[in-house]
Amino acid sequence: MKQIRDNEALMAEIGRIAEVAGYLWTKGWAERNGGNISVNVTSLLSDEERSLPALTPAKPLPERMTALSGHVFYVTGTGKRMRYVAQAPFENGALIRVSADGSSYELIAEQPILPTSELPSHLMMHNYLRAQGRDNRVVLHTHPTDLIGMTHCRRFLDSDVLTHLLWSMIPECRIIVPKGIGIVPYEIPGTVELAHATIRQLERHDVVFWEKHGILAVGEDIIECFDAIDTLSKSAQIYFSARLASGEEPEGMTQQQLNDLVPAFGL
Repeated sequence: MKQIRDNEALMAEIGRIAEVAGYLWTKGWAERNGGNISVNVTSLLSDEERSLPALTPAKPLPERMTALSGHVFYVTGTGKRMRYVAQAPFENGALIRVSADGSSYELIAEQPILPTSELPSHLMMHNYLRAQGRDNRVVLHTHPTDLIGMTHCRRFLDSDVLTHLLWSMIPECRIIVPKGIGIVPYEIPGTVELAHATIRQLERHDVVFWEKHGILAVGEDIIECFDAIDTLSKSAQIYFSARLASGEEPEGMTQQQLNDLVPAFGL
């Protein structure tokens, strides 16, 4: 039998995950074991690979996730550092398989690395997105200092206000994050309540801010998810720089300038 690492398509995807994990660390967005990544890799696996024997007994999920029946995910490990995921993704993450009835999951490769404690939340989001027909294979959660800082300011906890402000700092932000930003009021990390609140925001957005905690992005491609958060971070830095330079609230792009981007880029 071929080894899982002989699968070139899978290893290319794992390489992209490791690449992004390295970016999160060098950006300063992944202190200690902060942040987590899950990617649906089912389509990259053969039938034989999807049927690999379990390394551990099945673990129950808080809800039945029927849209994920039999699906396989790469998930970063609990307590694992992104800087080490970047160097050795299989030693700091695992492949997990959701059961046929969607009620549990089991580890199938390569080592019995326990997945992130936020796995149930991630899978709930994947289940919602797939049930809606959205091929968003990636859930990426990280801790950008500048963006989290903004959620400590009450006036930025309004989705419309924060979206307009960050869009107005640089044209690319309006283009790269066209659905704007959802905001979830503070919830305890890793809870079902946080997952449900995030799912409500995912009805209209691809990027969600968790008040005083972090940022989450979903999408078809992990690099694109990183780029969306990176662009928002650049907008926040432009805002802070302009305010520091002038001592006044930055003017930003006008509404007309933002509106002109819509037909120009097919938004």
